[in-house]
Amino acid sequence: MADEAIQASGAPAPVGAYPHARRVGDLLLLSGIGPRQPGSNAIPGNRHDPQGRLVGHDIEAQTRAVFANVRAVLEASGAGWEDLVDVTVYLTDMAGDFARYNAVWAEFFPDPARAPCRTTLGISALPTPIAIELKCVAQLRR
Repeated sequence: MADEAIQASGAPAPVGAYPHARRVGDLLLLSGIGPRQPGSNAIPGNRHDPQGRLVGHDIEAQTRAVFANVRAVLEASGAGWEDLVDVTVYLTDMAGDFARYNAVWAEFFPDPARAPCRTTLGISALPTPIAIELKCVAQLRR
């Protein structure tokens, strides 16, 4: 069974010592992917006060950015959006963000019968000042 680490040049660099994804047989396991912009690491939708402190975020902008980053890792791995089979979503503000995040999800996955399985968890923090992170599994077509 082949085991291959994947680094995607079109996605932001991981924030730790791990690959963007690992291919094991016909499964593709993605590391946690956030909405940081490739190259600059800017976080779309974050709002700061004059002292630079984070005061808010736009979950729709971050959801669209994280989906773009997931797509970049999938494409670098020889997979596509339609190959996703399971997605775990981490939100730092479940009560405030779930409905708007879920509406963006429905734009990208309009047919629930064809959407990947999904689990959404509310957590207190992520390693960088982001409001959403995705952990994905895809099945590669032969």
